[in-house]
Amino acid sequence: MSTTTTKKSTTCNGEIEEELKNALSFKQFDVVSDDSDHHYLHSHNNNNNNKKDGRDCIIAPSSQAHKKIVQEWRILEKNLPDSILVRVYENRVDLLRAVIVGAAGTPYHDGLYFFDFSFPPDYPTRPPHVYYRSHGLRLNPNMYANGRVCLSLLNTWTGKKSEKWNPNESTVLQILVSIQALVLNEKPYFNEPGHSMLGRAIWEKKSQAYNEDVFLLSCKTMLFWLRRPPRNFEVFVGNHFRDRADSILRACIAYMDGFVRVGYYENNNDNDGSSSSSSVEVSDRFKASMEKLYSELLIAFQRCGASVGNFVERLKVEKRTTPSRAPQVAVKKKKKKQPGIAKKVIWKLKKVLGVGKGKAA
Repeated sequence: MSTTTTKKSTTCNGEIEEELKNALSFKQFDVVSDDSDHHYLHSHNNNNNNKKDGRDCIIAPSSQAHKKIVQEWRILEKNLPDSILVRVYENRVDLLRAVIVGAAGTPYHDGLYFFDFSFPPDYPTRPPHVYYRSHGLRLNPNMYANGRVCLSLLNTWTGKKSEKWNPNESTVLQILVSIQALVLNEKPYFNEPGHSMLGRAIWEKKSQAYNEDVFLLSCKTMLFWLRRPPRNFEVFVGNHFRDRADSILRACIAYMDGFVRVGYYENNNDNDGSSSSSSVEVSDRFKASMEKLYSELLIAFQRCGASVGNFVERLKVEKRTTPSRAPQVAVKKKKKKQPGIAKKVIWKLKKVLGVGKGKAA
């Protein structure tokens, strides 16, 4: 290994160690100063018609709205569940950002879902505006690719009077918990109006197909956040995926091999694909897409400092022990044999790590 490579490796390890130290002190709720990438800062929906750039807070410190928002801060600081984190801004009391960690037992497990809030000047008469940072992906009937969140509590969806925003009782914490429990649930397909026939075989099959799509999109979202995490959450994102990489990759394998239904992987169970026979039907489309995403996740997790060596070794073993499929290839002579997942991932890892012809390991 060259001196240059050694220096780069040392620097990288030092950065990761520093991030780990910072992660230990990362608070669930905190007041920060950098609001530069907040959606509503420059949005036309910022409720500030007099300020074209939207940089000035429109809520006066002496206003009722300001007092109510500060009360919301105290509620969040004391009552946030472990799976929700919030950042508010010292110079923009009208803005807030939250992240929800996808719950186990759902196709959103281990994913990170970020939401930007903007409080109107007459808050709490009206609920806050909420924007989902979607990357153009729609992974829930209530969360659109354009960032719109449909929820009765936000008055963006029809519902019973008791479900709508109540200025005297409703809170930001209630909004966040509702999104986590009612929107990012185990069977989001049934969130769509008309898809309410739970238990019927045809609808359950459609629900399972929808969960496959959701998990694929969730994995794509993970890659987006690893490449460019939101401001003030960089440390949290890196630490989250270093901790969860093993579980996520094992879930990918279990889902691809059909050992557990998509969304139902549990890290404490031995359902990582070590069994000898499949028990769940998985679409070919899902398998093909998952293979590609799996290799991308493996590389991304390794870059952020996650321990994934066992998965790399597993792929090497699979490459050596996978039985030949010569008879099938012989039948379709014109079809070019595609490299398996093991070969593709190992090739990508070599490229990232600079290992190959003419280069020292």
